[in-house]
Amino acid sequence: MDIFFGIIIPFIGTTLGASMVFFTKGKGNEALEKLMVGFASGVMIAASIWSLILPAIELANVNYKLSWLPIVIGFLLGTFLLLILDIIIPHIHALGEKAEGLNNNKHKKRTMMMLAITIHNIPEGIAVGVIFAGLLSETVGISYSSAMALAIGIAIQNFPEGAIVSMPLALDGKQKFKSFIFGMLSGIVEPIAAGLTLLLSKLMVPILPYLLSFAAGAMIYAVVEELIPESQMGRHTNLATIGVAIGFLLMMVLDISL
Repeated sequence: MDIFFGIIIPFIGTTLGASMVFFTKGKGNEALEKLMVGFASGVMIAASIWSLILPAIELANVNYKLSWLPIVIGFLLGTFLLLILDIIIPHIHALGEKAEGLNNNKHKKRTMMMLAITIHNIPEGIAVGVIFAGLLSETVGISYSSAMALAIGIAIQNFPEGAIVSMPLALDGKQKFKSFIFGMLSGIVEPIAAGLTLLLSKLMVPILPYLLSFAAGAMIYAVVEELIPESQMGRHTNLATIGVAIGFLLMMVLDISL
């Protein structure tokens, strides 16, 4: 039961973040949306560096002679996956009429952001699974308190991530409950990945640098291709820039301190 609670904690963090959608008012606020898009960009950039790339480098330095190679391969795979999806999604959602095409473009941006965050959550779930697998093995000196500290730290990081999936959807006019469900589901992969890792821990640990850098590549692509350009269109671009700074610094502090 303690292990189950430990691997479910990060998902609870995402769910609480997604629930923030119920505190938004109205169907749309351009200034708030720009701030949220900028905030999402900052969170994703910082998470890519501190939660993904740096841990991947540390693991690769221990397990690989060419420590940079898993990082490069994983990052490129994550980037090209999002590139392929970026090409496919407009064809799936194309409706022909101009107004509907604009709505589809915004839908594509939201889909890309949710997908990138969901992909990013997979290696975090694996990391939780790995540390609890180490705890159960009783051979690597991992304590229950340290395993729970990691799970709680990831849960805190997941709070803003759940919010940046659900809140923009609500601001676009989607029902708040549906927006909440989408935000919550972006984190469901974490306990699934953690549980599978517990079962397959001996196989997953060696490829963790690839998985971490894969998620980083997907997130950076989504930020550069979708979020930053969207945040700099129209009015309130300064708010978007401020949002980037706030999101980046908040996630950096959480990653370093937790």
